[in-house]
Amino acid sequence: MSCAKIDPALHQSRKPDWIKVRLPSNPVFFSTKALISDLRLHTVCEEAQCPNRWECWSAGTATFMIAGERCTRACGFCAVTTAKPFALEEDEPERVAQAVVRMKLKHVVVTAVARDDLKDGGARHFARTIEAIRAAQPGIVIEVLTPDFHAKEECLQMIAAARPDVFNHNVETVERLTPLVRSRAKYRLSLQVLQRMKEIAPDSVTKSGIMLGLGETELEIFQTMDDLRASGVKVLTMGQYLRPSPQHLPVIEYVHPDTFQFLKSIAEQKGFAHVASGPLVRSSYHAADFVPARPA
Repeated sequence: MSCAKIDPALHQSRKPDWIKVRLPSNPVFFSTKALISDLRLHTVCEEAQCPNRWECWSAGTATFMIAGERCTRACGFCAVTTAKPFALEEDEPERVAQAVVRMKLKHVVVTAVARDDLKDGGARHFARTIEAIRAAQPGIVIEVLTPDFHAKEECLQMIAAARPDVFNHNVETVERLTPLVRSRAKYRLSLQVLQRMKEIAPDSVTKSGIMLGLGETELEIFQTMDDLRASGVKVLTMGQYLRPSPQHLPVIEYVHPDTFQFLKSIAEQKGFAHVASGPLVRSSYHAADFVPARPA
């Protein structure tokens, strides 16, 4: 299949039985929703239409999305709005920290839209958020899921200086499909970002994730695993791509849960320290299941 075009007619419209989402019934779900609204925060759970929002919010967890809800990129898989972003909110790091304290989190995930309109791509805003969380909740595990910052050294240095415990940057798909799936992003550039972060922040664990069902082959998935391991990545997530709307890329295949388990075993054999693999797995799904070792 060409990486330049996927035929929409190939879209698998009927979801299989294993793609099921439970609706909320737990009062914690609604208290989490109210808290996020009260503090005027955005979550990737809502903006990216995550299928696990009901489960995570019912457990009192959420993935905070900083730097606004408007992205400067238009990736073919993503439900986040593409538009000219608003100015950064200077008090947002403190509001995220307040939410962390009120939710009594022990592991927090912070992500952001791509902000190519900013000279530092929003890196300083990330760093300030990490610092605010750590000041408010000492001992918490802080995981960041960042854009590529165009691999600018000064941006990566800003993030590294704030000392996140886990640095996550997703390659999203195999190399052949990257030009189609990811707006402005480059597969090799993402590997460079992951490798460089491990070099300048060796105590941080690097993490990445890929979506399946976009037309990739098994051998391409294996190669992606090898590329990530060669870049120093220790944690891997693999999940099913779900089409947010008819305007997004079609689903070429719904991958069976057994295949996800097979791929998990292969990834573990290749040396990943932790692998989350399943149809509904997303970058931050059950992120706290992996506990990074803290330096002595």
